[in-house]
Amino acid sequence: MNRSNRTFIVVLVAIGVAALASFGVYRAIQQMPVREVEVRSLHQVVASHDLQMGQKLTKDDVKLVAWPASSPVEKGFTSIESVLNRGLLDRMATNEPLTESKVAPLEAGAGLAPTITEGMRALSVKVNDVIGVAGFVVPGAHVDVLVTLTNRTAQDSMTRVVVSDVEVLTAGTRIDREKARDGQPIAASVVTLLVTPPDAERITLAGNEGSIMLTLRNPMDRIQTQTTGVRTAALLGAPAPAPVITSSGPRRAVVKMPPPPTPPAPVSKIYSVETIRAAKRQEEVIR
Repeated sequence: MNRSNRTFIVVLVAIGVAALASFGVYRAIQQMPVREVEVRSLHQVVASHDLQMGQKLTKDDVKLVAWPASSPVEKGFTSIESVLNRGLLDRMATNEPLTESKVAPLEAGAGLAPTITEGMRALSVKVNDVIGVAGFVVPGAHVDVLVTLTNRTAQDSMTRVVVSDVEVLTAGTRIDREKARDGQPIAASVVTLLVTPPDAERITLAGNEGSIMLTLRNPMDRIQTQTTGVRTAALLGAPAPAPVITSSGPRRAVVKMPPPPTPPAPVSKIYSVETIRAAKRQEEVIR
């Protein structure tokens, strides 16, 4: 038997032994019993579909799912009955767990009222496509409120920011954040703002005395807008007209006092000195 035949026989034997060993291991693994590890879990109430802010929860809106007990949801709900007939304070996605911060109390009801923060007020403002920044004033946006007042007597107008950094609660006739999430404009005739009671008074007075306008701002920009306003005269580059002062009292005669007399120029004094040198006598004048 030559050398090449011996090498071929050795390779065949090695392949056969490896195949038998692999088959034996495979059979041994198949005969091993399956060990089931029980994972301790609890139940959590989640949204069964997408829910809108202000919506009243029913049995069709929520469901119970198994949740790992090692990482429970903080301030979550474990029974469906505990969330029924309660309003939502924010939009929720499918299978998102419900928490106490997103559900209004039972006595608060549903709709817009439970979403108003304590100490704040909801104020509706009538807008159009121009005032509403071409439909991009959507729920969750932050705006500044400007007012333009016209003085017909002085033929002058002024525009100034009256309220700064105001959150928009709703835009339109329904509470819908879907278009707001996608960055799409919403055609709305009424915008509801979340303001303090003093700001509500300022906006209401501004709407009655002049015309208001909304300016859209970045929600991350929380710095209050501080401006002095702009007048028509300043806008055209002309000086502002001088204020006209009127008096209801009797007229008084204005007497012009003559200017004080000019004092005379000081007169310099003249001194004379007489000197005698030998037999000569000389007089010198000193000023």
